[in-house]
Amino acid sequence: MADERLVEDIVTKFLLNTTRLRPQLTLPALQAVVQHVWLAGLKPHDYQETNCIPLTTGSVAEFYIEPMLPHIGDVDTMHHLSNELAIPRGHPPPTQLPAEFHNYVQVSEIIDSHLPGYVYLELRYLLTECTEDEKYNAVDYERHMFLSNTCFPGFKVHGPARFISPHKQPLKSADFVPCVCCLMWPPQASGWPTRHRYYGSPDSITVDHVVSNGCDMVPVAHRQCRQHKWMGEFQWRLSFSRAEIVLINSWMPMQQIVYHLIRIFLKTERFVDIIDSSDAGRPTLSNYHIKTLMLWACELKPRIWWIDDIGLIRICVELLHDLAVWLTEARCPHYFIDSGNLVDSSFDLEMICSQLVSINKSWLSSWFVSNYIRRCAHLCPQNISRLFADVSTTTKLQKAASAIVNWKLNIVFRDAWNGFEYATYCVSASRR
Repeated sequence: MADERLVEDIVTKFLLNTTRLRPQLTLPALQAVVQHVWLAGLKPHDYQETNCIPLTTGSVAEFYIEPMLPHIGDVDTMHHLSNELAIPRGHPPPTQLPAEFHNYVQVSEIIDSHLPGYVYLELRYLLTECTEDEKYNAVDYERHMFLSNTCFPGFKVHGPARFISPHKQPLKSADFVPCVCCLMWPPQASGWPTRHRYYGSPDSITVDHVVSNGCDMVPVAHRQCRQHKWMGEFQWRLSFSRAEIVLINSWMPMQQIVYHLIRIFLKTERFVDIIDSSDAGRPTLSNYHIKTLMLWACELKPRIWWIDDIGLIRICVELLHDLAVWLTEARCPHYFIDSGNLVDSSFDLEMICSQLVSINKSWLSSWFVSNYIRRCAHLCPQNISRLFADVSTTTKLQKAASAIVNWKLNIVFRDAWNGFEYATYCVSASRR
């Protein structure tokens, strides 16, 4: 029992000591900037004066930590057109818009479908900006039409995303997700801002920030509707990516590390498909289920639960058991939409549930030694990585893990010093 506890402590200390705050300038961040520039210059065929307005989403935008083991996959970018906008059904057309919008804007009403979180977009108004007072005047469309979710050509479909593989390494593959922007918080999630939060998380400032960002509609139908001739083409899904970025960036570092660990574990064990398989065949768990688990945990667990005895393995085990309960009951409650459920009886869950329930701290600690720390060792020089040839005792494991930590800290210090020297050079050169 003492050895089991020691292994758990070694894993926790290793993860805490090899995780740092992510530098502002990283390759994925630079790639995201390049994608923004490319999208901003992209002109739709029918609207040469219209611009694409980008937003970086996914891991690049959500994580402010940088673990030793790489944790960023695709560089995800959402984009909406400057001449399209959505508003809740029955809401009056806006008279003022942010400067990024065109002087002619098509406005669609968000119409609920029979499935929570899935909607239709009915074209209702054409807004025209008046140059004298910079306000928009609205004209009703005589014949209401629905916006199609037809994909843009030239991309490989990845759920709602358009997937582009990189031509050169070390660039990441890119997911481009077209969307229609709604500047208001949707009535489908009206209960989220005001629901009672026992532990005050997220706080009121964060809630207000989330609500002020509105939401988006992404062009994908529910998997049960994709074969239907009309619904398959005109159904859209409510997206809360903007809200998720704000919330995940408000988490404590411990919570971000746990999110990273659970993602790594479930992907490695193939509980979660790396590519969302809900497009074909029987659906499985996705990254969004993990994100939903974490969003709920960060709201429903008290702060002391996260920081008491700093037990990363304990936290992961309890959250995986919570996930097993959800799957056993065929429920994964949508974090924003009260009536939403992200799983149902069509999911292949029985085997996943039994495996998750059987996980304990001893087993998961050993798993992270074999599948995480050992992978980190492969990133080190040979004199350090070969220490993992024999970690049969806790003493040897401690020695090997400490060697990786020391090497990593030296690398971080060296990078910081090089950055300081470069900044000093730039300042002195500018004064010449």
